Amino acid sequence: MSKTINVLAIGDVTGSGGLSALQDRLRGLQRSLDIAFTVVNGENCAGRGLFPADADAIMNAGADVITLGNHAFSKREIMPYLDDHSYILRPANYADAAPGIGHAVFETAYGAIRVLCLIGRKSMDYQPENPFSIVRKLLADQPEHVKFTLVDFHAEATSEKQAMAYMLDGRVSAIWGTHTHVQTADAQVLPGGSGFITDLGMTGPIQSVIGMDAEQSIGMFLGIPKDHYKSASGASMVSGAVFELDADSGLCLAVTPVRA
Repeated sequence: MSKTINVLAIGDVTGSGGLSALQDRLRGLQRSLDIAFTVVNGENCAGRGLFPADADAIMNAGADVITLGNHAFSKREIMPYLDDHSYILRPANYADAAPGIGHAVFETAYGAIRVLCLIGRKSMDYQPENPFSIVRKLLADQPEHVKFTLVDFHAEATSEKQAMAYMLDGRVSAIWGTHTHVQTADAQVLPGGSGFITDLGMTGPIQSVIGMDAEQSIGMFLGIPKDHYKSASGASMVSGAVFELDADSGLCLAVTPVRA
């Protein structure tokens, strides 16, 4: 029987409540789920963006890699950190001149793991480079020794995430969506052997509107002028998924959503 490894992907860590939940529960989840490698999307730790101290806290909590998204540069203090640390990835389809990198290879006891971070274009506030074209180029230059490839696609539209997954099916070990903060019910292994879920969900306050204080969010929809982002209070959850990967083929055998 082929050996398998379990990869844990954690959805957008949102606010101080989300970070505290990650710090309290990640190590326990890693032990109970026999996790070999963990990727955490941390771009909302400070509401919009994150500070270097937040990135340090995520790594100290047990992450192997931090991925970002549309708020990658919202806190300017993070920019030098991105240039100095290869374990934190901003979207690869940002301009080459942007701080940091969008993909990296991590050497582990289970083999080389490549992590790619991408951002979608549909219904976002700006137009980065085409993620479909960029990821094709990146995979064409795949290092030969890479055994597993993981993709965090930070995007708004479910259609864009699903289209990306089918394009990459059989070429990557797993692809998951982040950004919408609501875990979807479509965790699956695609026909070509890639694990997929449209969105991992959010690591943050349970009683909230995607992590935001509910009254503030309601006010926005009623037309009340927007105030500074206010994270909701109360208990928080950790959301994500476990991808069981075949150590020989690098493809996915099973996907299990996680909420803790």
